[in-house]
Amino acid sequence: MKNKTDIRKSLKNYVPLLLITLSLGANMELLAQNEVIPVWTKSIPGAIKVNSFIENVEYKDAIPNSISKVNTPTLSVFLPDKNKSNGTAVIICPGGGYSHLAIDKEGYKIAQWLNSLGVAAFVLKYRLPNDEIMENKIIGPLQDAQESIRLIRRNAEKWNIEPSKIGIMGFSAGGHLAATLSTHYEDKVYSVADNVSARPDFSILIYPVISMSDSTTHLGSRNNLLGSSPSSSLIEKYSNEKQVTSQTPPAFLVHAADDHAVPVENSLDYFKALKKNDIPVELHIYEKGGHGFGMGNKITNQSWPKTLEKWMLQRNYLNKKTTMIFSYFKGNGEDGLHLAYSENGYDWKALNEDESFLKPELGNEKLMRDPCIIKGGDDKYHMVWTVGWSEKGIGYATSEDLIHWSDQKFIPVMEHEKDAQNTWAPEITYDAKNKEYMIYWATTIKGAFPDTQIMAEKAYNHRIYYTITKNFNDFSPTQLLYEPGFNVIDASIQKKGEKYIMFLKDETRKPEQKNLKVAYSDRLTGPYSKASEPITGNFWAEGPTSTLINGVWWVYFDKYIQKKYGAVTSPDLKTWTDISDQINFPEGTRHGSVLRISSEILAKLKKY
Repeated sequence: MKNKTDIRKSLKNYVPLLLITLSLGANMELLAQNEVIPVWTKSIPGAIKVNSFIENVEYKDAIPNSISKVNTPTLSVFLPDKNKSNGTAVIICPGGGYSHLAIDKEGYKIAQWLNSLGVAAFVLKYRLPNDEIMENKIIGPLQDAQESIRLIRRNAEKWNIEPSKIGIMGFSAGGHLAATLSTHYEDKVYSVADNVSARPDFSILIYPVISMSDSTTHLGSRNNLLGSSPSSSLIEKYSNEKQVTSQTPPAFLVHAADDHAVPVENSLDYFKALKKNDIPVELHIYEKGGHGFGMGNKITNQSWPKTLEKWMLQRNYLNKKTTMIFSYFKGNGEDGLHLAYSENGYDWKALNEDESFLKPELGNEKLMRDPCIIKGGDDKYHMVWTVGWSEKGIGYATSEDLIHWSDQKFIPVMEHEKDAQNTWAPEITYDAKNKEYMIYWATTIKGAFPDTQIMAEKAYNHRIYYTITKNFNDFSPTQLLYEPGFNVIDASIQKKGEKYIMFLKDETRKPEQKNLKVAYSDRLTGPYSKASEPITGNFWAEGPTSTLINGVWWVYFDKYIQKKYGAVTSPDLKTWTDISDQINFPEGTRHGSVLRISSEILAKLKKY
């Protein structure tokens, strides 16, 4: 925590909050937790400078209670104790009908409560729509909200925040702003110099204004934002229940049935729209409570904060940071297993100074390519890998800590097939129901599948094969797992509910594919569906490996021609976003797998 002198310096340009900093005792502790920062580090887009337009602050017990005529948007930063931080952040948008901000009741008090949960909180003092100081008052609040999300993502490491765990929270008209950001985060409302996303990962909407339609809206909020006679197209655009798509973030909503200011239908309609688009949503309606209860209404405050806490816990927003490792090889795989770790999915740091954890011993070439590691039902780590370019088997080893490994074992999964040319990129998936493991890989069998045979690239024409084992000593006969009608390699399977998802590479050379696709099955051993359209872009990709981070699918892959790693994300396995320019891997990282581990295991790996 900063001392009082530091705080005064950080607030010197913000007169209203400076007065609070100079207050004594509890008031100092309330607001001066960290700092107040400007949303815009340079010029404010679309702003009109009017010297006579001065911010107005009303105080209660020497604390700002209501703020109007905002011309310089800021974020008040409330950070939790580092030992309690879980990496989640929430931007708080106070309400006030787009005419003022109830900055204490629906801002600072909420921030303190979120801090108690280990969540970083940022109270957004956003500009209120006003033609006097804005070229386009309709987009002013959205500009501030978009830039706030981007600002926090850019500074995530500084504030100990995971970039994929940043939400937006809004009360009343602030709820309309939060819902607008959730549905209009891609709107080009100002010039952005980088590719940082403005999409919140979740939204929390408390008695929110959602709609601008005549029958449902809060008329004061609509008039202040859109004007007294808005066009039907403007009403449609900013009625956020009509702007929901499959990419809209999950939401938690609270409303009172007897709210006579903002009808409960606002929350009901947004809930229905999210459900229609298969977006996770939870809605709590109280019989009584009225409007503007914040956290201070005796009827509702005993329930909704506790319910929200449970919702955030269930969605992994209150858990400690996600800790993952990535197993990979470098070069041709001569030196063996490399490991990197990440706590946010974006930034990966090499362990053991990027030296090998395990040297390869198997096969004629003694390689360790494409290492795949999973944690099995026996609580041990199991790894398989490619031992050479033309071997008829794969490598296997097990470990309890990812440091000390068993003797390496050669599993001759294709030895029975005299025309097998190779055994590449093996992976393992554990079947908890049957307590067994499926090992699967890509092999070319000379003469098989002649319809897709070409002479390019050594006439490789792979299909995916598999075997089942319970103990890695006894194996079922090798069988064909996937024949999609094209040359396929690098299958990686995840379970989602009762279904199985196979990420795979279409290895077709002519006409050129070399991209990643998805197939589905009701059973681990198939049959799997027709492959999807590509989920990667106009570049060669291979080695998909996937994980869920806060309900979003992340698929990492090797952009092997460009000699770097890439990633795509999707909330629904239908619409994909390329985030390759946002991730960082150790130089030279090649095809591997991602795995969640405990903080204890990571601590041991760091000490190795």
